[in-house]
Amino acid sequence: MLSVLLTVVAALAVWAALVAPGVGRHVSGADFVRLPVEAVVFAALVVALPPRWRRWVAVAFGLVLALLLVAAALDLGFETFLNRPFDPVGDWQYLVPAVGVLGDSTGQAAAVAVAVGACVAVVAALVLLPLAAVRLTGVASRHRTATLRAVGVAAAVWALLAVTGARLAPAAPAASVSASTTAYDEVSRVSADVADTRRFAHQIRTDRFADVPGDQLLTGLRGKDVLVVFVESYGRTAVEGSSISPGVDAVLASGTQRLDAAGFASESAWLTSSTFGGVSWLAHSTLQSGVWVDSARRYQQLLASDRLTLTRAFGEAGWRTVTDIPSDNRDWPQGRRLYGFDQLYDSRDVGYQGPRFSYATMPDQYVLDAFRRLELARTDRTPVMAEIDLVSSHTPWTPLPRMVPWDQLGDGSVFDAMPAAGVSPSLVTSDDERRDLYGRSIEYSLTALTSFVETYPDPDLVLVVLGDHQPHHPVSVGPNHDVPISVIAHDPAVMDRIAGWGWVPGLRPTAAAPVWRMDAFRDRFLTAFGQRGAPTG
Repeated sequence: MLSVLLTVVAALAVWAALVAPGVGRHVSGADFVRLPVEAVVFAALVVALPPRWRRWVAVAFGLVLALLLVAAALDLGFETFLNRPFDPVGDWQYLVPAVGVLGDSTGQAAAVAVAVGACVAVVAALVLLPLAAVRLTGVASRHRTATLRAVGVAAAVWALLAVTGARLAPAAPAASVSASTTAYDEVSRVSADVADTRRFAHQIRTDRFADVPGDQLLTGLRGKDVLVVFVESYGRTAVEGSSISPGVDAVLASGTQRLDAAGFASESAWLTSSTFGGVSWLAHSTLQSGVWVDSARRYQQLLASDRLTLTRAFGEAGWRTVTDIPSDNRDWPQGRRLYGFDQLYDSRDVGYQGPRFSYATMPDQYVLDAFRRLELARTDRTPVMAEIDLVSSHTPWTPLPRMVPWDQLGDGSVFDAMPAAGVSPSLVTSDDERRDLYGRSIEYSLTALTSFVETYPDPDLVLVVLGDHQPHHPVSVGPNHDVPISVIAHDPAVMDRIAGWGWVPGLRPTAAAPVWRMDAFRDRFLTAFGQRGAPTG
């Protein structure tokens, strides 16, 4: 009896593993009663092989099946959060940071438990599926005639189901080829990565601004402090077409009016980000370098290059270049190697003594004020170009800080009581709650930014404010990758330089505003603010 039970369990495990790669986010019972062609082929193969080969083929089949199951799980996770499948060449390096982000959302203990559970599941699959395949091979070999008959019937049934296109559910064809399709897709991605590596290397080398002298770069911004401000997860879904859009739009409308009153003009449009739901550094490097960085492999290629970034262009033109990344708590050598920043600030460098807000080490309001104190308020200085990352709108979007008077920020202790007054991430269970909290976080970040400009209205200040990517599913509405971008300046001459872009007035881009790919921004920015009539390489 036990032997029969083990055989049934082995058969169910192999069957489920064969059809599981085709299961999407919405699982139904119909997904697991499909007939996988791989089971028919495997059964026919093991009874046809010489006995000495059967066990080894069964072990190999089980290992491959386990790897495909892991690949399918990773594809599902990446499709859910990043709106793309897992890249088997470069995406492994994202798994450890993902555990850290999960820890900020659910607590470190829960994140470690999930990570350990995932590792146990992978090991179990790698061990148990080969054992199951070996057991089934032994049963098939002992009952060779019955197995061959069953294979013949199953093959005929599968062919009939395939020809007729029979489906047990809209997304579940009865004749399954899920495992084969997954294997083909994974191999195809690896092959495509090899070809893309050569293609991307050529794109990095092809740069019409590479040889432009520094005195001809960015002449239209001489004497200005230029801040490139990334607002975490600030995507199109925040501005239009969702339940949170009215609240965010009201903040944008109010911010536009207050900036106008302070003498600042603003114009806005859309950029299509190279990433979705996370992995913000892909968007940052795309904007800065003018090439499309949408994978870990491309990012590593770019790091190893001498591509001219916006930061390097400003540095060659005479600006002091700075980055302020409050989410970092360790050295970031890429900041100097790729971007060429003169000064790098992280959470250890800005004097913050207040509480964390889940992922955010400090509120955006404090980040902006610390940058003002450390850089803008200095006397006898050269103009500054900075990239500033605002991360209060990073998932899990709770608890959130509140705005306080700017002259009361101090060392951040004024925020001490706020995390306990907010909602714990572990208590947020519904998508509607997450979407609402996301909207509030965007409202806070945008309010902090416009209030900063209004409170410290420097006529030589120029800002490029944009999102890095859309929030992950299901908070984001649809698969769109667009993010808002705005240019804010006090000097009309600055806005005159971008008059030909066709952007719309104000901080809120409308549906009619232009949509550019994010990698197009660097060249258009350098062209608009470069020496007019100067060569561009």
